[in-house]
Order: sequence, then structure tokens, then C-alpha cells
Amino acid sequence: MDKTKYTILDPAKIEDRSFEIITEELGHMTLPEPEASVVKRVIHTTADFEYGRITEIHPGAIESGRAALARGCAVYCDTNMIVAGSNKGVLKDLGCEIYTYVDNAEVAAEAKASGITRSIVGINKAAAEENTAIYVIGNAPTALVRISELIEAGLISPALVIGVPVGFCRCSRIKGNY
Repeated sequence: MDKTKYTILDPAKIEDRSFEIITEELGHMTLPEPEASVVKRVIHTTADFEYGRITEIHPGAIESGRAALARGCAVYCDTNMIVAGSNKGVLKDLGCEIYTYVDNAEVAAEAKASGITRSIVGINKAAAEENTAIYVIGNAPTALVRISELIEAGLISPALVIGVPVGFCRCSRIKGNY
């Protein structure tokens, strides 16, 4: 491979330059820290600058999530892609685990038998896990709706919920400190 074709080969330098570009592009937007860092990470991950305008972060959400991670919580995700893309070294250093039930055979069978989505069954199963404090939803609107129902019923009180479901529906039921 001819490395001379590439101007930046060091992954850390690529990331640094990427964040410089994001900051330049956001230019006129003034976001306070730590929210600005989160929004920039979302843009970096998605390559979609629209997130600079549409991302909503509840006051205290970042601090709550950081505190849960510092306690060594479990993080439930609704996709394998989120699990694969996480920094497992950092999570391990914090005593945290990240997991999903989306491909669990028992979850799939229960969902089929009940006529509901695997995401709903996965959330129910994760909610029963005492150490699950953070929910990261990147696929299923039904997962966010179920989390909201569990919160409203007083069955869970997550430290943080991150929701970016696919599709063109809005989960307006999600409310509270998330």
C-alpha cells in the first residue's frame, strides 16, 4: 500500500482533525460544556451536522450518566452495533459492562409468542437486572416507549437514557430527567 496518498495516518490525529472540522462547521452555534462535547461526538459518529441543531440533553443528564459509570453500572443497548462500537477498555476500567438481548434466543421466542417486539422484551429483561443504570437506544422506538412506561410505573429509575431510534415516528411519551 502506498502510504504517501494519505495525509493523516495516525488515528488520534484523524480524530483530532475531525473534531476541529466539526467545531469549525458549528461555528455560529454556542453550546455549553459538557453538552458541546456530547453533540460533537454525535456528529463525529453520524457525520450529520443536523444533530448540532436537534439534539436535546436534559439538564443533569450528563452528570447523572457519569456518576453511574463511575459506580460501575451496566449499560443496556438495543443493538449489537452499539455494543461493538463502545470502548470496552474504558468501560472495563470503570467496572462497567455493556450488553444487549436483541439476539437472545429466549427473547426472540418470548417476543414472537407475545406478539411484541424483541426490543420490548429486551428492555423488560434489562430492567430486571439490578445494575442496569444506562439505556442506549439506537434502533427501536418501542424500546424507548417501554422504558418510559417502566419509569412512569416507578419500576425503574435510570441514571441516563440515550435515545436515537430509527424511523419517522416521534416517541413523545419519553419525558422526565433523561
